[in-house]
Amino acid sequence: MAELILERNERLTLRAQAHHLAPMVLLGAQGFTDAVIKEIDRALKHHGLIKVHVPSDDREERMEIYHTVAEKLNAARIQMIGKMLVFYRPQEDDAAEATAKAATQKLVLGAKADPGARGARKPVDPKAKTKKAPAKPAVDKKGKKIVIKARPKHKRLTKKAALA
Repeated sequence: MAELILERNERLTLRAQAHHLAPMVLLGAQGFTDAVIKEIDRALKHHGLIKVHVPSDDREERMEIYHTVAEKLNAARIQMIGKMLVFYRPQEDDAAEATAKAATQKLVLGAKADPGARGARKPVDPKAKTKKAPAKPAVDKKGKKIVIKARPKHKRLTKKAALA
């Protein structure tokens, strides 16, 4: 199988999601065996995004494990920090879920495009003038018009004017 290649933005979002995860697979004293590969495959099928802890101090060995797992299991390499490896493989039901989500979104967008749809707003014509109701004059209890006068503008006193 070939390794799954993701775009940068996808990798960054998956890296952020993986930050809070605990390691799913821990390599033991036996090291990198077929049982470990099966366990990583099972975890990828179930979770999609996993962390693997490799206790080896040899950097080249960790890099080899990182590349081998991605290649054998058709997974994407997301991140390798120290002894922690992060892998991603989309789950099989994700593809069906994404198709269903796209169909639902299409239905919603279709409803919004229809001006008669419930909850949809009609497009506003910017050239059309809106009619406003004439303002009612303020009246007191006796029926007299109340004249509201604007307050005079307060003039600020500058330092220069104060000293003069």
